Amino acid sequence: MPPALGPSSAALALAALLACAANPTQAGPLRIGEAMLEPVPFAALPGFAGDDLAAALAAFRATCATRPGPVLGEAAPNAPSQDLARPCAAAATVPPEGAKDFFERHFSAYRLLRPNRDAAAERSAGFLTGYFEPELAGSPGPTPDFPVPALARPDDLVSLEPGETRPGLDPALRAARRDGDAFRPYPDRAAIEDGALGTRARPLLWLRDAVDLLVLQVQGSGRVRLPDGRSVRLAYDGRNGRPYTSVARLIVTGGHLPLEGLTLARWTGWLRDNPAIARDLIRRNASYIFFRIDDGLPDGAGPRGGAGVPLTAGRSLAVDATLWRYGVPFWLDGSLPDPQGGTTPLRRLVIAQDTGSAILGPARGDLYLGTGAQAGAVAGLLRDPTRFVVLLPKQGGGGSLAPGAAP
Repeated sequence: MPPALGPSSAALALAALLACAANPTQAGPLRIGEAMLEPVPFAALPGFAGDDLAAALAAFRATCATRPGPVLGEAAPNAPSQDLARPCAAAATVPPEGAKDFFERHFSAYRLLRPNRDAAAERSAGFLTGYFEPELAGSPGPTPDFPVPALARPDDLVSLEPGETRPGLDPALRAARRDGDAFRPYPDRAAIEDGALGTRARPLLWLRDAVDLLVLQVQGSGRVRLPDGRSVRLAYDGRNGRPYTSVARLIVTGGHLPLEGLTLARWTGWLRDNPAIARDLIRRNASYIFFRIDDGLPDGAGPRGGAGVPLTAGRSLAVDATLWRYGVPFWLDGSLPDPQGGTTPLRRLVIAQDTGSAILGPARGDLYLGTGAQAGAVAGLLRDPTRFVVLLPKQGGGGSLAPGAAP
């Protein structure tokens, strides 16, 4: 016997009919992953007209220059096209004051709903976290004060694209170690720390401790201040492909600290105060990130995201790159935490420009919040059931969203 339908089942059914009407070639509603796409007018997005849409347009235009390819999400049944060629071409000549008209003219808005969730509130809620670019102290060589290396990408690391596999390799692994003509799983964090890379372990810079390295790896990039005053930016350059485990979550589930009010400063401070336990918890995160020195960005620019362009604080979103193309706009409707304990409304248009191993699912995002301790304080607290609305490009000069349309 099927389970009883929840109170929003009629709305979901109506959304399905509307989506089919907008896409007459579809056999069912538009879907991405587990999410169903419910058409919604721009006028129904609270705060859309008052947002700084010119800032979102600038981020969108920057991403257009990368020309990202298709993603697995577009190949799934009933998935809409995310081809951004037409809106990218149109964006080139749009003045800042024309941003609102541009997005409404070239995109259709769709609320992401997850009809298989039991609770009605969970069907419309996604999950938004935050990340930032840390500023750390370091040294160009090992010293007693800076004994922990940030490693360059090894030459035997093979990164796998979404959906790509290698013979004999667990499909869940996202990287491999090249061994002649064969491929093997890449060593996990504990093995790398114990010397598994041998001479392939090439330090770029040296950090204060394993906690600073963990923060750098979790955030994906950072600025390192050297003793002579220079600041060096370390950028993401691959990972070992092992599953990511949140050390902060291990601290909470182990009963060491409560989730309520768990800031970055608090859990990293706890790790430093408990070095024996910290070593074990950090090594339980098998994922390991490698870096490169990125000296090609102007002063004041954010770090490069997965799309290859500098991130914009408050406007760049990390998404599941197996489902979404870089450049796709999202409207977020949720709350931002205040380090003093309050919250402020978050109603903002952002652009998919990055990804992360922990960002999985259609209504899951990680908002880039900037550089330094203040951004880190907000990022560490951001865990919000934000509602996601995706802006998908109209195809054929304003027609329906043609699924699988060719670029």
